[in-house]
Amino acid sequence: MNPRAKFAALFVLLTGTALTAGQTAAPTSPQPTFKLRVDYVEVDVVVTDRNGNLVRDLKKEDFQVLEDGKGQTITNFTHVDIPVERGDRPLFASEPIEPDVKTNEKPFDGRVYVMVVDDYHTRFGRTQRVKAAAKQFIERRLGANDVMAVVHTAGASDANQEFTSNKRLLLAAVDKTMGRKLDSATANKTNEYYRTRDMRAAGDPLNDPDDAERAFNARNTLDTLRNIAEWFGSVHGRRKAILFVSEGIDYDIYDMIQANNGSNHMGASMVMDASRDAITAATRSNVAIYGIDPRGLTDLGDESIEIGAFPDDTSLGIGTGSLWNEVRLSQDSLRMLSEETGGFAVVNKNDFSTAFTRIVEDNSSYYVLAYYPPDARPGRVHKIDVRVTRPGVTVRARKGYMTPKEVKVTAASAKDTRTPEVRDALDSPLPVSGLTLHAFTAPFKGAAPNASVLLGVELRGRDLQLSANDKIQLSYMAIDANGKVKGGNTDMLSMTALKPETKARIEQTGLRLLNRIELPPGKYQMRVAAHDSAGGAVGSVLLDLDVPDFAKAPFSISGLVLTSPMASQLPTAHADEQLRGVLPGPAVAQRSFPQNEEVSLFAEIYDNQGGTPHKVDITATVTTDEGKVMFKTDEARDSTDLGGKTGGYGYTTRIPLKDLEPGPYVLAVSAKSRLGNATAVERQLRLIVTPAVPVR
Repeated sequence: MNPRAKFAALFVLLTGTALTAGQTAAPTSPQPTFKLRVDYVEVDVVVTDRNGNLVRDLKKEDFQVLEDGKGQTITNFTHVDIPVERGDRPLFASEPIEPDVKTNEKPFDGRVYVMVVDDYHTRFGRTQRVKAAAKQFIERRLGANDVMAVVHTAGASDANQEFTSNKRLLLAAVDKTMGRKLDSATANKTNEYYRTRDMRAAGDPLNDPDDAERAFNARNTLDTLRNIAEWFGSVHGRRKAILFVSEGIDYDIYDMIQANNGSNHMGASMVMDASRDAITAATRSNVAIYGIDPRGLTDLGDESIEIGAFPDDTSLGIGTGSLWNEVRLSQDSLRMLSEETGGFAVVNKNDFSTAFTRIVEDNSSYYVLAYYPPDARPGRVHKIDVRVTRPGVTVRARKGYMTPKEVKVTAASAKDTRTPEVRDALDSPLPVSGLTLHAFTAPFKGAAPNASVLLGVELRGRDLQLSANDKIQLSYMAIDANGKVKGGNTDMLSMTALKPETKARIEQTGLRLLNRIELPPGKYQMRVAAHDSAGGAVGSVLLDLDVPDFAKAPFSISGLVLTSPMASQLPTAHADEQLRGVLPGPAVAQRSFPQNEEVSLFAEIYDNQGGTPHKVDITATVTTDEGKVMFKTDEARDSTDLGGKTGGYGYTTRIPLKDLEPGPYVLAVSAKSRLGNATAVERQLRLIVTPAVPVR
């Protein structure tokens, strides 16, 4: 798969893939594209003082923006100052509890990163160093309110990770890095010299046998950067950053006179064009690139150790000097990509801590300026110069942009019943606020090899118009690790026949929908969007979903579902028949309950070793942040209940909250087989207890 197709697959929602209501597979009809258009130009600006500290008190009047040397009127001005939030981690836990419910109730206010791990330009022996640098940023610098995607320039597409704030998933994607950088041109030419020394005539040039592949790898990496930048153009009003973890492009674009057939000249021209296209796309989309060289301070030890002896013919220019020249060229490529797009390069540094802090600061406190371009004709390149009237400060911003060329718009499939608002919300890499949603997923064992995933979505009542002709559309789809839509559905709820009492109840409490989706084992991102046609409110959420292989795992646990008398009062448009007999009410997305509530819980434990008699211990606990167990229940189940076959144990329990003080808790369900040394399985979620409320 070429880089463009690979990235398009990773961010498949850019194409607005259509799903017909009721279908669970992507259609084969043509995918729509969207016309790029410049209504205004956004420029985000980082301003620092003489000591490198961010300047946060500038006003609109302090800025001047010149396009092609002419002053422009700044029509919109915003100072962005984003806090770094920490994960909600109980004191007794080493890591935060991954939330099982996602909501867009609070507008997204974090940083947006794409980490590009350049396997093509990472030596195999330095793979661990690349992983260490990438992990350091994720573990120490990524805030709980940030989102990041991980993209590899080479390897399988399932090594990539969609946008998420889940550090576990991001670190897992980084762990799939595998350096595959070619040997240096100096090493290759040295080998070529000794191989052909007895056959060479004086003055014969030395060729790099990997020249064509080196140019191909360079172009692929640069095309990946370009495609990410182009896709990033759909995100407005905030700074967008590409963290380019790479040893730099190792193709010498200046050495054009090598092979008689002109192949080197062609390769150099191709790489130069790809570099220009990547920078053009980044400046057009207002994306800052930060080149991060994981080599740190290098003494050429890794490069020269494989070279026994350089050619004794010094006229060939092959030696330590040419090795250093390759390092300089690769680092210059990182500097060029970074400086031209408003970022900076991290090179010749063994300690990344200071540089990573600076990257976070760059994307935390900045100014966004917008103006209407004097020349919006497609395909025109324009220079931007941002100045500040205050003396003694340094200004960093993109240096130019190119207006997009006209793009032919392909009509969406006639089978696509989704509204444009829903399609746009699903396309967005960030959650959309406006129509407040709370959503959860819970995987259960289904008909092999698939799992049956319960999706619950709750809409807030006061966001809905609920007029006589109002229609609420809810659409969702699951995207696998290869960027393919594996299932989904679109529901249309008509408010026409609502009884007055039902309408009043929805206005007061909200509305719930429960759906099932069949998915094979794997890693997914679930995207959910809703649109209220009468009021126009739109909302979306993104959920990370891991579907275990329940059929093959010796011992496993389903997702957890909860309900309570008060929480279940929301009218439920779609009930879940499979849970009707095991829970006293519909599964709810609420995780905050008053003291005078009783929470009911359901889970399934899957045991594929039923042929050997044994017992299974199931435990549910509620624990304070300090680690004190406030509620515990134990239950033993016998494998004879399975009739000597594989199967599962349905587990229910009720948790009274009257004895729990208001505050945060961890609810956990764990199970362990007494057969052999089986590993315990567990699910955890956050539970918030609030003061008691009057019961109506």
